[in-house]
Amino acid sequence: MEPRRIPLGEAFRFWLKLGFISFGGPAGQIAIMHQELVERRRWISEKRFLHALNYCMLLPGPEAQQLATYIGWLMHRSWGGLVAGGLFVLPSLFILIALSWLYMAYGSVPAVAGLLYGIKPAVVAIVLAAAWRIGSRALKHPALWGISAAAFLALSVFGLPFPAIVLAAALIGMAGGRIAPKVFAVGGHGSADKTYGPALIDDDTPSPPHARYSARRAAGLLLIGLALWGAAMALLLAWNDLLAQMGWFFTKAALLTFGGAYAVLPYVYQAAVENYQWLSATQMIDGLALGETTPGPLIMVVAFVGFVGAWTQQLFGPGQLFLAGAAAACVVTLFTFLPSFLFILVGGPLVESTHGELRFTAPLTGITAAVVGVVVSLAVFFAGHVFWPQGSLDLVAATAALVALVALMRFKVGLIPLILAMGGAGMILEFLR
Repeated sequence: MEPRRIPLGEAFRFWLKLGFISFGGPAGQIAIMHQELVERRRWISEKRFLHALNYCMLLPGPEAQQLATYIGWLMHRSWGGLVAGGLFVLPSLFILIALSWLYMAYGSVPAVAGLLYGIKPAVVAIVLAAAWRIGSRALKHPALWGISAAAFLALSVFGLPFPAIVLAAALIGMAGGRIAPKVFAVGGHGSADKTYGPALIDDDTPSPPHARYSARRAAGLLLIGLALWGAAMALLLAWNDLLAQMGWFFTKAALLTFGGAYAVLPYVYQAAVENYQWLSATQMIDGLALGETTPGPLIMVVAFVGFVGAWTQQLFGPGQLFLAGAAAACVVTLFTFLPSFLFILVGGPLVESTHGELRFTAPLTGITAAVVGVVVSLAVFFAGHVFWPQGSLDLVAATAALVALVALMRFKVGLIPLILAMGGAGMILEFLR
């Protein structure tokens, strides 16, 4: 039986629901979309789903959000992409604004302090588990281990900027793809080998007219995107220097988020904590802890960074702290995700022009190998601040992190149950003290 057409309103309701249930990081979010769109609703076939995912894997930015944007665009043109990608982010933005306000206004309250004390060791374990997951999948050859180790040393020991590490890894991957193609041809996701019956967008379904490549349309969309970015930046420059500074920095960060949020967080830390001093190292870790508890892309922790930076610098004066924080959170979210929409709306037709092989996996392989080292360096950084907060070892925090790591790796406990359990234990411990 031929699948029925999906009205935009029905798709809107699904994308809104997804925005509230998309826990578990990119792997969990992609799994939810696969289960809902490929297996249950049959809106897209397995092969076309993976074809879109391979493209999103090659892009900087949150791959799960970009995948939602791609499928929404493929089904309902540009508006569908904007709806799908926007609703993937907006629930998380509103929740993080609320949590950031609670953190800044009541963070010293014992219950909140205990909650964060319990969650932070879990964050260390989550980052280590992420490094293991990425590494076990990506580091299949000693050369890739070497790239990973070099990236770790470059960031942790020599303090090299994150963009330079990404560029070097891509160049090494590009060269390695020519010298040793078998070593560097392991990036991306595998081919589809399952079928779940006819789909709205099936393996052999022709691309709709709006998804066929047109140089004029691509140039027009690119100009519109650049005009929106330029207008927003001009407005901020005329209005407030701090917001303009945040907009410019998070535009750069958005173009460098290869490998997901864990990979780019050291770059955000270098700028937000060390260079601009928008927030402290402890606040940065607390922000990641809060980000792990919310749906949506983990890179949404940038909303917390913006909120705290504007609050602490009293952007609109001492009487408008919440308004300043909320405005900054919205600004950094806009500049972080605008490139992602452009990548899909402009580049999607190029991908749809062929359902065959996607090239450029060798640079992606090099970048992915470097990402493992970068994520390990992030775990080391967090561990230093969580386990040695006052210069002496906190045995309770270290033990809690070990327990959380075993729960994740050995018993496959979910992120949200783990965070809730660790946060609850932290609150109990705080009251006992």
